[in-house]
Amino acid sequence: MDIKTRRRIMAVLRVLKDSRTPLGSHRIVEMLAFTGLDLGERTVRNYLALSDEMGWTENLGRRGRRLTAKGVRELEGALVMDKVGFVLARVDSLSYQMDFDLATRKGHIILNISTIDLVDLTPTVEILTRIYDAGFGMGRYLALGFPGDFLGGFRVPEGRVGIGTMCGVSINGTFLRANIATTSRFGGLLQMDGGSPQRFTQIITYDGSSLDPLEIFIRGHMTSVGEVARSGSGMLGASFREVPMVALPEVQRIIHESERAGIYNVLALGLPNQPLLDIPVAQGRVGLVVSGGLNPIAAVVEAGIGVSSDAMSTLCPFEALVDYTRLPDIIANKGI
Repeated sequence: MDIKTRRRIMAVLRVLKDSRTPLGSHRIVEMLAFTGLDLGERTVRNYLALSDEMGWTENLGRRGRRLTAKGVRELEGALVMDKVGFVLARVDSLSYQMDFDLATRKGHIILNISTIDLVDLTPTVEILTRIYDAGFGMGRYLALGFPGDFLGGFRVPEGRVGIGTMCGVSINGTFLRANIATTSRFGGLLQMDGGSPQRFTQIITYDGSSLDPLEIFIRGHMTSVGEVARSGSGMLGASFREVPMVALPEVQRIIHESERAGIYNVLALGLPNQPLLDIPVAQGRVGLVVSGGLNPIAAVVEAGIGVSSDAMSTLCPFEALVDYTRLPDIIANKGI
């Protein structure tokens, strides 16, 4: 299979992966057009037939095709160089699609999706509560889904519980609604001491990675979020952004309003043209450090509980989220 054909088949597989339901060739052509790829239905049908032979898709007749588990694995592993910079593109795409209104607290917000075994729910909620109590979650709200439930576009598998934590990229969307352009520089490990941020010890730029940086640090067991919640010292996941200097008063207003509402968690805001936590900023810009939305999940992983996570996974109505203090009542009502 030549590289051009492979890239196009991967584009088809991505469309199927993002769909809740099986899709026919006509609908796939429409969805590909939104990504800037113009293919005819006959071409797409040929690609689908080839992917059927490879075991990447399953033909359901008039209902269309759906992605198989093998197809998911192929999509995740294929053409890694094409995925360099994917994270930054995902940041921009989701920020643009997000329509959450801070004033009314309505609209769609960006979620990271993590899943755990149903049997691990009670200890997981205890850990999450400690992290949110300590103020190291992204705001106070999260989504909880049981088998068969949908969290945005994600369907919770059987035997699992879905946890949707607010993604730090959501603040980009809020700034964008206020006509403030945000530059997402990198994600990193932030050293905390006495509950205050000190410096970044590791960073991964968004435009040079095919995975979300905090996912990498969590999988590498490099965080110590639980210890930060207990003692105020350790390693948190955080991201570094820049905003225009001229927008600083509006940025400060949004940060104040969002934190008062329990929506976001900004760890540090710099001064115009000045380094922040030893990180230089561009002329006419201001640095901003945002807590990683996956920090509560990092603490769960640190406790030895098996977790599968997907950062910047989906858009979800904010109304579907709950205050973290309600989690014990929710699982009690489920009889867990």
